[in-house]
Amino acid sequence: MTFAFYLGAGNIIFPPLAGFLAGEHMTLAMFGFLVTAVGLPLVTIIAVAKAGDGWAGMTRLLPAGVATVLAVAIYIIIGPAFAAPRTGLVAYEMGLKPFLGEMGQEGLILYTLIFFGLAILVSLNQGKLMDAVGKVLTPVLIVLLLALAAGVLIAPQGTMPEASGDYLSTPFIKGMLEGYNTMDTLASLMFGALIVDLLRQKGVTDYRSQFKYLAIAGTISATGLCVVYVSLFQLGNTALGVVSEASNGGVIVSAYVLSLFGQPGQLILAGIITLACFTTAVGLISACSDYFHNLTGVSYRKLVVLMGAICALVANVGLSQLISLSIPVLVAIYPVAVALVVLTFLKEQFGRPTLTFRLVLTIAFLFGCLDGLGAAGVKMDTFSFLPLFDKGLAWLLPTLAACGLGMLVRPRTPVEAKTA
Repeated sequence: MTFAFYLGAGNIIFPPLAGFLAGEHMTLAMFGFLVTAVGLPLVTIIAVAKAGDGWAGMTRLLPAGVATVLAVAIYIIIGPAFAAPRTGLVAYEMGLKPFLGEMGQEGLILYTLIFFGLAILVSLNQGKLMDAVGKVLTPVLIVLLLALAAGVLIAPQGTMPEASGDYLSTPFIKGMLEGYNTMDTLASLMFGALIVDLLRQKGVTDYRSQFKYLAIAGTISATGLCVVYVSLFQLGNTALGVVSEASNGGVIVSAYVLSLFGQPGQLILAGIITLACFTTAVGLISACSDYFHNLTGVSYRKLVVLMGAICALVANVGLSQLISLSIPVLVAIYPVAVALVVLTFLKEQFGRPTLTFRLVLTIAFLFGCLDGLGAAGVKMDTFSFLPLFDKGLAWLLPTLAACGLGMLVRPRTPVEAKTA
């Protein structure tokens, strides 16, 4: 189940493109990608379990308004702003375009209206039909990916491209930043509590046993994800000749499957990817609508229609453009998510945890915003003196320094606390 949570169509399109662009530096880029696309999400789930009480437990030391704003931002990012519209675009790129060719903006508009219209209809029933589909879908997708992995290793269809862009100078860091695109760390903050609740339903109620079974589930899902990502990196890294250039990984995977397995393989891939995208869209629309219903009191059904309509609208910017727009936002918000996870593990080491939480997250957010502006192409020469700023990691050292300061600050004495 944990593996299925992470394995979506979005996870299939980013590694091939990274492998294609990384060229001879693929190994370093791949390890960087695995850090943020596999390691961070799983560590985040364990942090949620450690905190207890899900999101509320992790943000207990923050002002209620700040915790709510942060949750709203995450739900918008993994919902109508980026992740949910991306499902329709990936389904379009990999499920329809390989067979019908370029259909223009009119074709994309028609497809997204149908795709998200159906997603709205299923979401109105809160996705009850998805359980049966998921039990069949995930195993079939795994089998197809394993067959693809074997084909890539046994009979590579092309040659290695030359490294380009940031992969020439800093492949590991570029790979780390590309791992943000999966958005799985943000998703882990939201559904980590669900996994703990399911463990409780199975009779696993004590803290030590929950950690034990989370570690087992985490190891299984991490192994599966690593196999998928490594094979897809290798696919992209041997795709020159299959494609001459690519704006997104969906194009690379579709062309490679056609070359390796012919038209039948491409038909199967298109069907599975479309279903995977559809189930993911339903899950995201349902989850976001449910959260905002509980937050605002607005009817769940009205919110489903609104979320689906926004997704259809946003999707019409196109897949490559949507990914470009999402990168600065993810670069800005990920430092906050990572800092929150680190703080959760170190909370007992802080003399004044409430002060430390607020200081560290503020610093992570401010420096993350600088990195986000830099990723958006805004000239930030004033801040070029900051360590790692040119790598998109200006937040890292100040955030770690704030954590270290929090460990050095002594606790308040009872007299100081009473005076304050």
